[in-house]
Amino acid sequence: MNLVLFDTDQREALFPLTFTRPQAAIRAGILTIKEKWEAYLKIDGSYLTTSTIALKYPLVVTSDTLFVAGNLLPDKALVGAIQSLKFGEGIIKEGNLLAIRTDETACEKIQRNDFSDWQLGEWKDTVDQVCYAYQLLPINKREIDADFWLLTQGRQSQKISETVSLVGEHKNPECRKRVFIEPGAEVEYAWLNPQDGPIYIGKNAKVQEGAMLRGPIALCDSAQINMGAKIYGGATIGPWTKVGGEMSNSIILGYSNKVHDGYLGDSVLGEWCNLGADTNTSNLKNDYAEVKLWDYTKDRFQKTGLQFCGLIMGDYSRCAINTAFNSGTVVGIGANIFGSGFPRNFIPSFVIGGPQGYKSTASAIIKRTATMAMKRRNVEFSQADDAIIDEVFEATQKYRSSFR
Repeated sequence: MNLVLFDTDQREALFPLTFTRPQAAIRAGILTIKEKWEAYLKIDGSYLTTSTIALKYPLVVTSDTLFVAGNLLPDKALVGAIQSLKFGEGIIKEGNLLAIRTDETACEKIQRNDFSDWQLGEWKDTVDQVCYAYQLLPINKREIDADFWLLTQGRQSQKISETVSLVGEHKNPECRKRVFIEPGAEVEYAWLNPQDGPIYIGKNAKVQEGAMLRGPIALCDSAQINMGAKIYGGATIGPWTKVGGEMSNSIILGYSNKVHDGYLGDSVLGEWCNLGADTNTSNLKNDYAEVKLWDYTKDRFQKTGLQFCGLIMGDYSRCAINTAFNSGTVVGIGANIFGSGFPRNFIPSFVIGGPQGYKSTASAIIKRTATMAMKRRNVEFSQADDAIIDEVFEATQKYRSSFR
């Protein structure tokens, strides 16, 4: 049986993260949503997404394919129900398709929400679907914990170095079981505290001297935590990302830099982002009020229901040293932010500037910078990346036309 994760009609609500990727390529906890389903179902998966994004995330579909909503997080009950589906059967929740087992003809039907030919049952239990980027923040600790046990069950961790201080072990020897170090990882002269949640350190990752980690934390493959960093619970540091300073309850999808001192709290960053030295995010309003965020589906700020919410930043965006982001800031893709004072709470894609003013920047400049950044990670800037940037550039023109 084949697995396909399909974009739902909530894809635009997840902008700017889904400007450049399918919903199921978003990371929550240690794994992306697709990787979670692959681990539970033990099937390799692909994506059903827009035609342009599919150039980078291709679709593989067969005559017996399990289609699962790309923003749906798995749990044991739901996984069991989906595994038991027979051909032609599916599951819906309040009119929204969660899963269907059928053939390649489903692709077009799913994209136009035509489920009339299928035998669908209503799922009566609750489900976790990531409809907005900020919804990742209150669940990330839980997802790190769930992914940790999913990935490490029945496996042996690399030995923890004698130079590492394992906080809490003197009171509870079981603490050691809540730290897992994959092969090739380097952890020396650091403090690890897994009392509040597990600490996962991926293949070839590095934790440098003097770093302090309080779980639950996910340090993904080939990522790095710099000397003296303070990483608090709920932090996901995606593959090939470098982090220094302070980070708390935040997700960096991958291939990004927050190398220097500064605070990143209750935030989500995409790939190929760069935060300059001493960049800080506010994650709490001075009056403790509910944080609002820019909603691309409504073209206005909307309430999040969260008291703690910092920065949502799309791929290829960056900021200069000493940048200070207000709580509830959304930055599109390919933005270049600098200057004294607080930037606006909504910064469109492909702009350059700061509190003193912004102007549009050419997509060719973003492609050139991305090419150089990718080369440093031995990644090639592909024709698919080029096409995706061009499409987003055109789609976001309306925001730049009146933005100064």
